[in-house]
Amino acid sequence: MDRQAAWELLCEYTKNENLRKHALAVEACVRAYARKFGEDEEKWGVVGLIHDFDYEMYPNAPDHPLKGSEILKEKGVSEEIRRVILGHADYTGVPRDSLPAKTLFACDELAGFITACALVRPDRIASLEAKSVRKRMKDKAFARSVSREDITKSAEELGVPLDEHISFCIAAMRNIADQLSLAPASAAPGASGSE
Repeated sequence: MDRQAAWELLCEYTKNENLRKHALAVEACVRAYARKFGEDEEKWGVVGLIHDFDYEMYPNAPDHPLKGSEILKEKGVSEEIRRVILGHADYTGVPRDSLPAKTLFACDELAGFITACALVRPDRIASLEAKSVRKRMKDKAFARSVSREDITKSAEELGVPLDEHISFCIAAMRNIADQLSLAPASAAPGASGSE
């Protein structure tokens, strides 16, 4: 599956713009790690883009991502890619025994949390730093659906210090800030700069 086919699949099953933006954010982070590790950026990017394609239709565990995996199998997606996607949910029992699986798990929750952190800042992601994200992680009421435990555990599984991992993902997402609606408001055409 190439990126265009992955995007079309995502759009077919996911109508919610925020879920699509989440997919783009995870894709950006996973692609950046593929470059860093000297791995197949296109293949890893596809995994990041479609990891939650079924979430809007099947938001409850264990349907997501199990039902999505069945759909991907019918569409001829390799078992390797399906295992990586299944591994991003602990309850599937599929071990994260590959670098792409560990990377997807490490980027998924964190990308969502970084998005939440950026959305409450006047300049969005432009000056967001790891220390700000870590501070927000301590506030259990902030973005409460995001598992802090998964963010911490996944960085350990990936073998990257948490602050370094956060900074790395912020940088990857900053590169596509416009697509994620995380660019500073004043940079948007016609924006007045006030909020």
